Amino acid sequence: MISLFRPGRNKQLNEKIQRIEMNCANNYKDAAQMNLREYEEMLTELKACGKVKGKAAAYYEERLADFKCKMDKYTHKDQKPKW
Repeated sequence: MISLFRPGRNKQLNEKIQRIEMNCANNYKDAAQMNLREYEEMLTELKACGKVKGKAAAYYEERLADFKCKMDKYTHKDQKPKW
């Protein structure tokens, strides 16, 4: 049987994921970390309300874990000034 369900169909969470990816790609570290915190809060709220369940919740939790691992020690402190 073909499943019509595709995880990751929540517009709000997908928008946050896109912002995080865009900020990481452009080296906007502070903005990326802020978006990651907002994403985590939004995911927690949506799961508590029951708007994200099952496979979708697992998908978004996996993305959260990936971003947290990727952004561990993600700061400007080790960046050398170029002037």
